[in-house]
Amino acid sequence: MKLGVAGGVLAVLAIIAAIVGYSSIFTLPETGQALVVRLGEPIRTVTNAGLHFKVPFIDNVIIIDKRILDLENPAQEIIASDQKRLVVDAFARYRIVDPLKFYQAVQTVPRANSQLATLLNSALRRVLGEASFQTLVRDERPALMGRIREQLDREAENYGINVVDVRIRRADLPEQNSQAVYQRMQTERQREAAEFRAQGSQRAQEIRSRADRDVTVLVAEANSKSEQIRGEGDATRNRIFAEAFSKDPDFFSFYRSMQAYEAGLGHNDTRMVLKPDSEFFRFFVDPSGRMPGSAQPAQPAPTAPSAAR
Repeated sequence: MKLGVAGGVLAVLAIIAAIVGYSSIFTLPETGQALVVRLGEPIRTVTNAGLHFKVPFIDNVIIIDKRILDLENPAQEIIASDQKRLVVDAFARYRIVDPLKFYQAVQTVPRANSQLATLLNSALRRVLGEASFQTLVRDERPALMGRIREQLDREAENYGINVVDVRIRRADLPEQNSQAVYQRMQTERQREAAEFRAQGSQRAQEIRSRADRDVTVLVAEANSKSEQIRGEGDATRNRIFAEAFSKDPDFFSFYRSMQAYEAGLGHNDTRMVLKPDSEFFRFFVDPSGRMPGSAQPAQPAPTAPSAAR
């Protein structure tokens, strides 16, 4: 009976000892840092990962993240130095470097984000309010982000926070300004397009006029050349006819009459109404071409062949 009571007491003591032992230790992960609070009062910080000890039932351990945290800030409308309204979307990245100061100032990460968002908006308005739209969008954007980070980091130091980076994700004009700028750019491009089309049309008209003039000159020169060649051909033909006529007028008259018969009777649809004793058929009446009652056959003029064809 005595052993049973003693065993029970020992078991209770062992359980109490296990509870006390378990309550006197805590484990700190690699991603965290601990703040030991005794009766609501911070007494020490622990930054090394591993197993650590504390006073059981009296000390509380608050684990604070020591990784780089993100701060998403809603887009803000800011007036630049050139009085242009800008919609700026920025974010920041920070790390908690002093757990004690962090706990005393804001205690939790959500409250820290709220405070930092206010500080970030103030820094954005101060820095971007001194810059123009052009410098923000193109020329000095990295330098401006550096200035914002410095100001935010200086103010966040009071919360035990180190601001690692500040980035401006977007910096746009408000929607109504964007539409106005878009309309102005569209109008400007349409004006340029109309100007280019007018210049192209004028250039095409010049080229077309020059081509028409060249065609007219070439056709006129070709016609002049053809007329010259045709005149020379006619002169040669008349000369040959004249020479042939002077050598044998009878044969020439016969040859020309044969050509007239071929030209006049060579077509199936030709209808000619002539008297049988017409001079046109004199070679059918007499092979010498003499008409009854005439002493000499008619002699065609040297230039007659062109008219007879």
